[in-house]
Amino acid sequence: MKEDKNLSEFYKVAILGATGAVGTELLELLQTRNFPVAELKLLASPRSAGSTLKFKGQNLQVEAVTDDSFKDVDLVLASAGASTSKEWAKKAVEAGAIVIDNSSAFRMDHEVPLVVPEVNPKAAALHQGIIANPNCTTILMCVAVWPLHQVQPIKRLVVATYQSASGAGARAMEEMKTQAKEILEGETPGTDIFPYPLAFNLFPHNSPLNEQGYCQEEIKMVNETSKILGTNEIGITATCIRVPVLRAHSEAINLEFAQPFSVDKARRILSQAPGVTLVENWQKNYFPMPIEASGKDDVLVGRIRQDISHPCGLELWLSGDQIRKGAALNAVQIAELLVEKHWLRVEAATV
Repeated sequence: MKEDKNLSEFYKVAILGATGAVGTELLELLQTRNFPVAELKLLASPRSAGSTLKFKGQNLQVEAVTDDSFKDVDLVLASAGASTSKEWAKKAVEAGAIVIDNSSAFRMDHEVPLVVPEVNPKAAALHQGIIANPNCTTILMCVAVWPLHQVQPIKRLVVATYQSASGAGARAMEEMKTQAKEILEGETPGTDIFPYPLAFNLFPHNSPLNEQGYCQEEIKMVNETSKILGTNEIGITATCIRVPVLRAHSEAINLEFAQPFSVDKARRILSQAPGVTLVENWQKNYFPMPIEASGKDDVLVGRIRQDISHPCGLELWLSGDQIRKGAALNAVQIAELLVEKHWLRVEAATV
């Protein structure tokens, strides 16, 4: 919440995966957005237990997550990976907490809402204890295309992603820095997090491939976008690429509509869309860049142009902070929505 809401209720909040890249961003956002925290618990694996993180001027100790960690907790912001979420999320719900989960563990569960607050906020009311945060590239794309889809339904969506090291976590970011130094010093770069050197290189996303040749990341974008937009009638295909950018993802998106959609109209819509900043200077060939999207809440969108191969096609380009709007910010915005609408309880609310 960007301003104090004079709320009478404050909540006991836990961050699961507090020491990771997204976890530390969650900590900062809870503070800077004045979320009504009565008490904050920082949870992580045993190897991170005992370390300290600062919140509102206080040093809080990180605890190892246990069966008793969620007692009296109202809200859990989970960002510790799918296997960890599968192990602990339902235990947290059983203890009476609401879980906003940043992993892929529950995204396609029919009983779990998959929410981007700018797109489908009412879905959050239908939670039964767990709300899923979508994949980072899916969030960024949905924020950009939803305002257009509302005006004129999209028939087909083709996206190519340019995904930074941050998508693989803090250790991956450090690995790319080290690789760059090794390459510049004439050494062979080491690999641990990624299968191949990312510095001065790029490669298709290294998640597992299916029989159709699509990687897991690409299938996430296809399935999650359909669920968020509430339709299976959009033809969606994705190509996901890991690029040597430290933080913030970019995407090239091609949209096909049933009728022509003018560039000027699309530009007007996106210039007023929530969560979007229009970035275009055609004279200077200046459009969204990950270096400028890093640390920003909004998704930067620009280079909106007519697809010269199709009369009903539009092209656009975006950059967005994967750690922020692509993960932590979206989760905190969901939490704010729950508080504002009084949906912060396990029983499904009535929309």
